[in-house]
Order: sequence, then C-alpha cells, then structure tokens
Amino acid sequence: MSRIAFIGLGNMGGPMAANLVKNGHTVRVFDLVPAAVQAAVDAGAGAASSARDTLADAEVVISMLPASRHVEGLYLGDDGILAAIPAGALVIDCSTIAPASARKVSEAAAARGLQMIDAPVSGGTAGAQAGTLTFIVGGEEDALERARPVLQAMGRNIFHVGASGAGQVAKLCNNMALGVIMAVTGEAIALGVAHGLDPKVLSQMMAVSTGRSWATEVCNPWPGVLENAPASRGYSGGFGSDLMLKDMGLAVEAAMSVGASIPLGEVARNLYSMNHQAGRGKLDFSSVVQLITSEK
Repeated sequence: MSRIAFIGLGNMGGPMAANLVKNGHTVRVFDLVPAAVQAAVDAGAGAASSARDTLADAEVVISMLPASRHVEGLYLGDDGILAAIPAGALVIDCSTIAPASARKVSEAAAARGLQMIDAPVSGGTAGAQAGTLTFIVGGEEDALERARPVLQAMGRNIFHVGASGAGQVAKLCNNMALGVIMAVTGEAIALGVAHGLDPKVLSQMMAVSTGRSWATEVCNPWPGVLENAPASRGYSGGFGSDLMLKDMGLAVEAAMSVGASIPLGEVARNLYSMNHQAGRGKLDFSSVVQLITSEK
C-alpha cells in the first residue's frame, strides 16, 4: 500500500480519496473547504494544513482540481509544490484541463526527475463513490504501471491513450460527446412531453432503443424520471454546468489548435454558456434542459 497526498476534495475528489483509504492506502488530504477535509478525515484520511503539508513522505501525489489555472498554480505557482515533492514520488493529475497545461506541468516534473501522468476520469459522482471510474491516461507506460494499483482502488477501467496530454485530449472528446448528448436528450424528451407523452415512459423506451445513452439511463435530465438523478433533486450535486462549459470550451480550443471542425461541439458550448448566464452554472449540467422548458 502507498502513502498518498491527495489535493482537491470536491464532488469527485472526496469520494476518490475515501476509496483509497478503504483499499488500505494511507492518505493525507488538503482542500480549501474545511468541510471537505473533515469529510475525508471522517472516512479515515489524515488532514494537512496546506497542499505542501500533504507531501511529507508521500510516495504518490494526486490532484483533482477544477481547471488548468488551478493545476498550474498548485505545481508551478509562487508557492508551487513541485519543488517540495519527495524524490521518486509519482505525480497523478486527475483534473480535466487543457492538454497544453498537462504537458507543461509534466515537463516541469520531468525536469525535477519526477514521473507524472495525466489521468482525468469519467463516470461522474456515482462512479467516484462506487469506485468504478474510468481513468484516461496520458504519459509513459512505466509511470502508468506504477500508478495502476492506486488507480484500481478508485476505478474499474484504465485506458492508456498516449503521451503526456493525450489523456486530456481523450477526456475532452468524451465530454464533448456527453455535453452534446445531454442537450439533445433533454430536447427530445421536451418534444415528447409537448405532444403529451409521459417523460418516464419515453425515457424507458429510449433507454432500450437506439437513442439510449448515459443521459437516458443514469443522469436523465427530466425531473422525476430517475429517482437518483440530479434532475430529481433540483439539479443539485452531480457535474456542474459551469464545469461542462469549461470542458466544452477546452474542446473548442483543442479543435482550433489542429484545424478540426466541431460544429455540434460549438453549438453545445454556446448552450452551456447560456445556461451559465441564466444562473444555473452551479447546478448539474443536465439543467441545460431548462433552457427549453423555461421558454414556455
């Protein structure tokens, strides 16, 4: 078992850290939100007073942060922790960030003799809690093999998709598809409801037909269709709409950097921007359906 420093205990990071403890790892945590740290302590982790304070004797350092600026700030900022990470430790960033940022931090880590992988995740908060996440890894093969026992304590599937930054590219491709699918699923259900259909029956039909998706089966955007979906609890919890907006923006930037055309991705990015402007940025991203329903 490993001694792990875990930084970032949000909706995803908190359950991930708890699963590491559950699987026998020694975990020392930090987050800017005291309640998040306390929840991790209640799950068996040790608390640190700062990100740097998590590093004492750490064999593995894991970060799970909202955006590129947070990751670069954590590792490379004026009080960046990269210089304080113990020699020989493995660094795993599970955040979803710009591929260029992932490569920048990885190159800085390599310059200090540290191995680092980008390992963004898919599976949502339910997957984080159940320990069934998918890890999408960019980096060297030997670094992944070192990380594998740690990742397996938090997830079920591990894909090595290429060199540093490739994990972020693959994750953005996945989330772009998810963002588009969620929006069009909500639109399709709204159309059915406008014609008098029962949204639950319509969703059940779609879930066993060619329109099936994670949006119909796990995170249905229509209130009352799935009891445990964010839509059925006022769109609270889940994956924030502002985070989806961030990921869609990163996908558009990634497309522009190689001259790729993503017209549906651009439209979906605009929808999540409108959802933010409507004041729903902190709600689950399935709340994008309210752009349609609130027009009535």
